[in-house]
Amino acid sequence: MLNYSVYHHPENRTWVTFVHGAGGSSSIWFKQVREFRKHFNVLLLDLRGHGNSKPALKDAFNSKYTFDSITEDIVKVIDKEYIKESHFVGISLGTILIRNLAEKYPQRVQSMIMGGAIMKLNFRSQVLMKLGIVFKSVIPYMLLYKFFAFIIMPKKNHKQSRLLFANEAKKLYQKEFVRWFRLTSEINPLLRFFRAKDIKIPTLYVMGEEDYLFLPSVKKVATTHKLSHLFVIKNSGHVVNVEQPDVFNRETIAFIGRS
Repeated sequence: MLNYSVYHHPENRTWVTFVHGAGGSSSIWFKQVREFRKHFNVLLLDLRGHGNSKPALKDAFNSKYTFDSITEDIVKVIDKEYIKESHFVGISLGTILIRNLAEKYPQRVQSMIMGGAIMKLNFRSQVLMKLGIVFKSVIPYMLLYKFFAFIIMPKKNHKQSRLLFANEAKKLYQKEFVRWFRLTSEINPLLRFFRAKDIKIPTLYVMGEEDYLFLPSVKKVATTHKLSHLFVIKNSGHVVNVEQPDVFNRETIAFIGRS
């Protein structure tokens, strides 16, 4: 079972579940928790091998991680807390997990908020992934992770996000990082499917205007999927909830209220 935290609202029955990205943990939502707790019940979780979700004994002998198996980890948590349905907020790779969960259990997902969403790997990001696959067992994973973080978040105003994710990534083991990195082999067909299928669940994409790797593809998806909306935050890169928390909180809470 994943490590998770729950914050109950005294009156509102609405749930919001937060899903972080690869190399992060539930602590990346520290600028959201206080505000969201005022309005909703909140569930924060650490994905497999991240934060305080230590690898299970069975996983020590199983290097095969899939988006389906990690999605099921999330479902087990919401089942344990008897959460029938929830709004989901994700960042980066967490948005892929949320979209996958919505595909498998649409009745459990009231809306999706996709921060720094990944909907397509462009040529540059595919080259990065291939380089990572080649060097993942040779180069210490922290050097590789810091390099990727700099490519995705290169500007001065992205520094806080880079440092936060680097500090969280230190909690991962080398083997755990490699297992997560292998997920890239199934990303492209999955994202192609997500782009092609309009799931018809209210979705808000919250993207930084400086998120040059992922913003262009999200713009296309937001215009073709009927219940999807795009909000672009100025002076922000990939990790919008950390770089512009006030704007992120305002727009996402308002969206949930409308959904």
